[in-house]
Amino acid sequence: MKSGVCGPALLRVLVLQVFWALVGGQVRYSVPEEAKAGTVVGRLAQDLGLEAGEPEARRLRLVSQGRRASVEVSGASGALVVSSRLDREELCGKSAPCSLRLEVLVERPLRVFHVELEVTDINDNAPVFPAARKNLSIAELSLPGSRFPLEGASDADVGANAQLSYILSPSEHFRVEEENSNSRSKSLFLVLTKPLDRETMPIHHLALTATDGGRPPLTGTVELLISVLDANDNAPQFNQSVYFVVLPEDALEGTLVMRLNATDPDEGNNREVIYEMDTVVPPSESPAFIVDGKTGEIKLTGALDFESVALYELPIKARDQGTPPLSGHCKVVVEVLDVNDNAPEVWVTSLSVPVPEDAAVGTVVALLSVSDRDSGENGRVHCTVWPPAPFGLVSTFSGSYSLVLREALDRERVSEYEVEVRAEDGGAPPLRASRALRVPVSDVNDNAPAFSQAVYTVLVRENNAAGAELTRLWARDPDEGGNGRVSYSVAESGGGSSVSGGGWRPASSYVSVDAESGRVWALQPLDYEELQVLQFEVRAVDAGEPALCGNATVQFFVLDENDNAPVLLPPAGGGPGAGAASSAASGVVAKIRAVDADSGYNAWLARFRVGLYSGEVSTARALEEADGPRQRLVIVVRDHGEPARSATATLSVSLVEGAEAVLSVSGSSGTGLRSAEGGASSSASATTTNVWLVVAICVVSSLFLLALVLYGASRWSPRSAVLSCPGPTTLVCASEVGSWSYSQRQSRSVCVADSAGKSDLMVFSPNFPPPAGSAAKETHSDVPAVLQTVMPCSSAFDLFSHKRKSMTITVSVIVTLPLQIYICVTFQRCNRTPRYGSVSGIMEHEESNTESLLNAVIPGCAFVIGLLLMATAVNLCF
Repeated sequence: MKSGVCGPALLRVLVLQVFWALVGGQVRYSVPEEAKAGTVVGRLAQDLGLEAGEPEARRLRLVSQGRRASVEVSGASGALVVSSRLDREELCGKSAPCSLRLEVLVERPLRVFHVELEVTDINDNAPVFPAARKNLSIAELSLPGSRFPLEGASDADVGANAQLSYILSPSEHFRVEEENSNSRSKSLFLVLTKPLDRETMPIHHLALTATDGGRPPLTGTVELLISVLDANDNAPQFNQSVYFVVLPEDALEGTLVMRLNATDPDEGNNREVIYEMDTVVPPSESPAFIVDGKTGEIKLTGALDFESVALYELPIKARDQGTPPLSGHCKVVVEVLDVNDNAPEVWVTSLSVPVPEDAAVGTVVALLSVSDRDSGENGRVHCTVWPPAPFGLVSTFSGSYSLVLREALDRERVSEYEVEVRAEDGGAPPLRASRALRVPVSDVNDNAPAFSQAVYTVLVRENNAAGAELTRLWARDPDEGGNGRVSYSVAESGGGSSVSGGGWRPASSYVSVDAESGRVWALQPLDYEELQVLQFEVRAVDAGEPALCGNATVQFFVLDENDNAPVLLPPAGGGPGAGAASSAASGVVAKIRAVDADSGYNAWLARFRVGLYSGEVSTARALEEADGPRQRLVIVVRDHGEPARSATATLSVSLVEGAEAVLSVSGSSGTGLRSAEGGASSSASATTTNVWLVVAICVVSSLFLLALVLYGASRWSPRSAVLSCPGPTTLVCASEVGSWSYSQRQSRSVCVADSAGKSDLMVFSPNFPPPAGSAAKETHSDVPAVLQTVMPCSSAFDLFSHKRKSMTITVSVIVTLPLQIYICVTFQRCNRTPRYGSVSGIMEHEESNTESLLNAVIPGCAFVIGLLLMATAVNLCF
């Protein structure tokens, strides 16, 4: 129990100093020890510049540094108040001044302030002697002026409160004398002032009182019991009264501190000296030193700790063996030398985690406090952080650091950091300590979904089932949680396709995209004849705030299937025909026209029992009257698809005389026929007509060849050339989209004369969709079951002689394939005036070596066809 009572005035709060330090934002307060709980130390919130209500709102609080704090912050007022008993002696011991360094933390924004609290000493500890009674033996032969050392009192207070003065009770033989051995130690002696007389007074009872310098002063008393000894009148003597020794605190047990030597001039037992150690100052439960009674060697018996006790005072007594024994005294002062035996300590006072990945450089992540119990360079601590990026340390105050962000974070690269704060003191060798911190990084939506490829190309067969899965798309978003959850959709203006007939339909009418899985489903079956290429954009959007998106282009190329049968078209003449009854062998009977809405091999038509590729029906032998007036033929047209599809039609051939055939042809062509009485003039006119017919055929063939040459030149030229025809045309254009059936695909324009009487030459490219408005599908329902044509093309010789019967019946077959190129040489035979149709075509720049080869073959084929036409004309006329 502490002695001494503080007056009411001293119990009041004594605020000695409150100010802001110019460096570091430091606030200093002073409070006396033993202040009552609840005592206001200072208006902390006001001194920190906080407004009313801010301390509680911003959570103004003290940060613990590993030991119990005796003060706290009042949440409502923001004042610094005493929370528990303040004992300066317990907090600081003999250290003066006694200052506590506190850290105050406020939030929003996070900021730390440093408060220095000085606990001032009050005189609450009375001087204390090592024992309540002290026995002394003094020979009666001791001379006046002899000094006998006494153990002084100790006071736990500091400063003036620990400055002691001694008063001895009244005595005519003794007095007390103090001697300053150095600035930190005082020696107390009992001085004999008058010779002793054992016979008069064998025992002296004295009281020694120690008084401190406090206000009011406190005292401590020890009883001195002095026995007067007879005889041995020389006490042992040391060569000096105080010895100084320096020991490092890491000295091992058993280390020799020093060897003492005391001399006694007496003889015999009176000069034999025994060394003893009195109570060590400061007292401890386990003595750290021991003295050998015979040799006077002082050795270390325990561990030293500079941080606990930096100075020891060892009172040594040398006692002889006389009767009574006499003794000499000295003091050994042992100063403990600090060594670097304490590693630094690191505390984390505040940690703000997780850290968002978009946190600005300089953001405070954690607050740390570092200390080292050693002194000097051994206690000077240097801190580093590992790894050095992306975090760094900033020293805010002595022993205080802030862990701040040095570089930008990226959660997708590193989602969590294991940070180690390393502390190293300045000792030799240095001691180290570390503290591990786990700093997770929270996600921010900073990555847009990205598809694995910018363009998806998918081949899809037509006639697929509605609801079939066409393909699956996948976009990657490296973000976390909702920021990385991707939903898919078809872009609002993401594309569509032009359909047959000139219309346009959005892509959403054909396909849909599953929002979660990215699967693309077909909403309806696809039709190659309606749609060849479907191109649209798919958008991937994440669920972040704000949402980010990525796009990809999807191209569906529709593969053709053989789902359309060929369709036969009616002949150009329109009605049942007649031919010469005695037509020669291999004479052309008819020419079949057929179309197939498919493309490629699916639209490649073959004529069974007719010209496979020309469609001409010819006589196998000369016809005679015995063959009958009418012949009935069945025509089969078949494509090359898998499976193959076909169409049939019945061809009715009427056998008539040569003159009737001419009359029939003239009537069907609109020229009109006269009666048979004008036979002679008709014969001459027919001869002239045949001559002009030959000339017309040659001219038309030349023009035809010229058109083919121009066509080839335009195809091989670096830019597109357009040839137009005077008649009404049907124009079909498609963009280049690539191919999976052939090496390239090209757009073509079609120009066909509506008034053509016969089409003798066709050139087509078989890999394009049908032109808008073409007869690919519209004519399926209009084809008659029986095709009857009359082709009146007998020679003038047969017309007048009536001796030779011949018949040539030709039905033109125009095979309309998707996106064909028609080069039509159209004329009418058996008319007096030739009629020329048109040569037309719209060609584009070649796009591949395959097309170049096709363009090279077409003129050659056309040249051969022209030669055949001229040969046929000569045969007919001559």
